[in-house]
Formats: sequence, structure tokens, C-alpha cells
Amino acid sequence: MDNLEKARKNILKKSKPAKGTAVRGYDFSKTFSIEEFLEKYGTTGFQATNLKTAVDIIKQMRQEKATIFLGYTSNMVSSGLREVIAYLVKNRYVDVLVTTAGGVEEDVIKTLRPFVLGSFRMDDRKLREAGINRIGNILVPTECYIEFEKLMMPFFSELHKEQKKTGKIISASEFSRRLGMLAKDENSVLYWAARNSIPVFCPALTDGSIGDMMYFFMHEHPDFKVDIAADLKLLTDIAMDSKKTGAIILGGSLPKHHIMNANLARGGTDYTVYITTGTEGDGSVSGARTEEAVSWGKQAFAASSVNVEGDATIIFPLIVAGAFGKK
Repeated sequence: MDNLEKARKNILKKSKPAKGTAVRGYDFSKTFSIEEFLEKYGTTGFQATNLKTAVDIIKQMRQEKATIFLGYTSNMVSSGLREVIAYLVKNRYVDVLVTTAGGVEEDVIKTLRPFVLGSFRMDDRKLREAGINRIGNILVPTECYIEFEKLMMPFFSELHKEQKKTGKIISASEFSRRLGMLAKDENSVLYWAARNSIPVFCPALTDGSIGDMMYFFMHEHPDFKVDIAADLKLLTDIAMDSKKTGAIILGGSLPKHHIMNANLARGGTDYTVYITTGTEGDGSVSGARTEEAVSWGKQAFAASSVNVEGDATIIFPLIVAGAFGKK
């Protein structure tokens, strides 16, 4: 066998037929249809196919009337995903919310003052001098927090008076519900959560501006407390009492672990959708894949699950359009 024949044999190695669906993208020459557009994601490949799989899994959650846990980090609320999440809560498409402190406080702050777009490449020293805080390419003037303090101090005072009168320490979820009842903005997640009796769990409630305000308040009222442990039982009981559960996690961090750990008690989630930019190589919760959750018992062996890699501000609205959107 000469070298040319050997090269041809190696390069053009005979193969067996590959069975499966043909890879094909959306045909933009037709009248645009969001339903057909998302359907074609299924045959596009890469993360587009995973996105379509996420839509299908969430549809299964809804058909099976699973209890749907939605977890999201604070930056989701910093962005315009706040209104997307509020839509889901308004229409009772999800049953439980788990977020970080920013997910609570920034939702409330936006009822008072808007956040504005900047860029990722601004002069942060100049921003600091101007009293403007940057979250990626989103700007938050310190004036937002000044207005927030005006709301929170009377709120703390009311809770403190109740605590002294009844001896009862408020839970973090009740804290969030009461804040939601104060909100007057129908774009607010907490506004709809409070009115639709959807619990908002935030075990990291003090890790943000709320903690700063609480620090100021506790200088004069050191006996003021919030009960974090009370929500642990409530969240786990919701999972335990559910025939089926589904988890939709935007990002990772504490909300992801809190939801999956609560489901550990019932033998794991039945449906799981992760949307993340995290990588599994560093062993973080944010980067951990659904397969890893099986090893912990946080996801059931037979669960339907998918990991969608990418920016949730791009991916999640498309998933909502496919799984929750109104035709």
C-alpha cells in the first residue's frame, strides 16, 4: 500500500450509517413564527438543541402539575429578566421562588427608581466619584439606595414593634411577603408573589443593602432579629408534600443549592433545567451539572434534565416564550 492509498484509507474511513434527526436550522424566507422558530432550535445543534430540550422538559413539568421551583441570583433582577420572572409569578406559572438578597432588594428598589444602561467599559473611578454603582453594563445610582432606606427604616420599625409585642421573630419569606405588599409596581416580582401567595425564600437576606440597612437599624435596636431557620422547614415541607417537583435554575450559587437540597429529602427532583455560564471544572455549585446532582440524591435517577450553557438574559426569555408564552 503506497502512501497515497494509505492516506485515502485513513481520511475516508468507511463508516456505518448514523441514525438520528437531520441537523437543520430555521428558514427565514417564510413568514416568521416564534413557535416554528423555537421548534427548529431542536434540530439546530449545540446549545440551541439544549434550549429546546429545556422548553420540552418545562412543558412536561406543567402537564404533570409538578411543583415548580424557580431559583435565580440577584443579577437576574438587576437585568430585564425581572419583568420576565414577574410574568411567571403573576400568572402562577411557578410555585416557589428562591433568590439571594439582591433578588429581593433590587426588585423593591426598582419600584422606587429605575436602573439604567451603561457599558462594560466605563471608568469605574469616575463612577464612584459620581455615586454611581455598576453591575456589568447596568448602572445603579446611590440615590436608589437612599430611597430604599427611606422605605426600609419605617418597615424595620414596624416589624420590631410587632416582635416586641408578640415575641415572634419574622421569617425571611414573611419579610419578603410583607415587602411585596408595600410594592405598588405591577412589574415587581414581590408584588405578585405576595398577592398570589407564592413564597419567596432568601436565606442570604442580609447579604446586600438590606443587611446594610439592618446594620444601621440594629445600632438603636440590637434585639431586632429575622428567623432564617423557619424557612428551612417550610421549603423542605413543600418539596416533601409534592407528588412531582421541577427545578428551573438561572445561574447557580445559593438558590440552586437551596432548591436541590430541599428536594434531596424527597429523593430528588423529577425535572431539572439548569441555565448557567459556570464550568464544572472548579467544583462549584454554579458549574455543577444535573448529572452531579444524581450522585447526591438531589435529582432522581429517572429525572428529565438538561444543562443549557449560556447567558440567562438571552436564553431564559426564549424558554419562557416556548414553555409559558401565550399564543
